[in-house]
Amino acid sequence: MNILLRVPLNTSTEQSTRLKALQAVFAQACNALAPIVQQTKVWNRVALHHLMYRNLRERFPELGSQMVCNAIYSVSRTSRLVFQSPQSPFNLSKLAGKPLPLLRFTDQCPVYFDRHTLSVKDGQLSMYTLDGRMRFALALSPQDEANFKVYKLLEIVLSGSDASNYCLAFQFSDASVSAAPVLEDAPPEATGEPAPPSAGAALPDYVLVEETP
Repeated sequence: MNILLRVPLNTSTEQSTRLKALQAVFAQACNALAPIVQQTKVWNRVALHHLMYRNLRERFPELGSQMVCNAIYSVSRTSRLVFQSPQSPFNLSKLAGKPLPLLRFTDQCPVYFDRHTLSVKDGQLSMYTLDGRMRFALALSPQDEANFKVYKLLEIVLSGSDASNYCLAFQFSDASVSAAPVLEDAPPEATGEPAPPSAGAALPDYVLVEETP
């Protein structure tokens, strides 16, 4: 069983502007990957990494290497929801051999972080942005703080669109931290695939699906 911790961010106008800028460039990187998924029907994270990592690093140098890896993860994860979820109208079995639709990520798409781009220590949060680290003081309960020490951190997601609703979601596994963590120094090909979509998964509202005529 997984544990989800949501932490609202009390951002200033300047901080909100920086987060919006990061979201926008992250979305651009995702949208650079989306046509490759459409053309090749490949959304496996490892395969996408080998196909497009160098290209994305050249096109989006401001993102840095690890955030490019996180954009690849985002596209792989979203593609699985759209093309593999049983409830999706664009499930491969329902397309019946038709060309894949094109995914379009909005500027409000979530941004995925990892232990290299975000850290929490002693109630202080440090996160990557396009123009340097941003820091927040987090009001965590003792139990919330214990989660970071006891459980394995699987995923970190920033969502929101303005200063009033930015939020970080931390997903933990109830497996002991003694187990091999997902967010490690290992390259993306060593971290496996995103979790498979659930039977009742809905299409995310941050992605538009453009059907091929």
